[in-house]
Amino acid sequence: MVEVLIASTLSTFVLAGVLSAFLMIGRSGFSAGNYSEMEAQARRGLDQFSGEAREASDIHWNSAQSVTLTVPASGGSTTVTYGYDAGSFFRQAGAASSTSPRIPLIRGVASDFAFRRYRLDSGGSSDMEAANDLETKLLQLTLRVTRTGATTVAANQRAYSSRLLLRNKRVTN
Repeated sequence: MVEVLIASTLSTFVLAGVLSAFLMIGRSGFSAGNYSEMEAQARRGLDQFSGEAREASDIHWNSAQSVTLTVPASGGSTTVTYGYDAGSFFRQAGAASSTSPRIPLIRGVASDFAFRRYRLDSGGSSDMEAANDLETKLLQLTLRVTRTGATTVAANQRAYSSRLLLRNKRVTN
């Protein structure tokens, strides 16, 4: 009888160890999948934004979380708005007031999302932040993407775009 009790106790410990290892591997796989998805989505979204920002000939600053760019199109130019709304980084054809649908580029974006604008020449000043649309020549985007699961720790990733040069935009300092 004692041997059966000892064997069942040892079996319980072994089974508990196997189960906890299985759960740990499952959670790690889920977290790795979240990070991979966030990375791919952020890369695609920032790549699309970067391409249009570099081509932009004009910018309208709606807020720290929304900008409207004038980009070349066949037969002239068109406007597109990029911004943050309800946990996503979106692209919208037209101005910010447009009724066009907002296409989410990156989902799960935290509310600390922000655009920053800079001048091309600091004029001897260490502060290169632009004060208005006319002197804006560089644009930068900061965002944090979060993915959560019911039994896993939240996966976070912060992304900074490089300072994007608005190549076709004329500036006045």
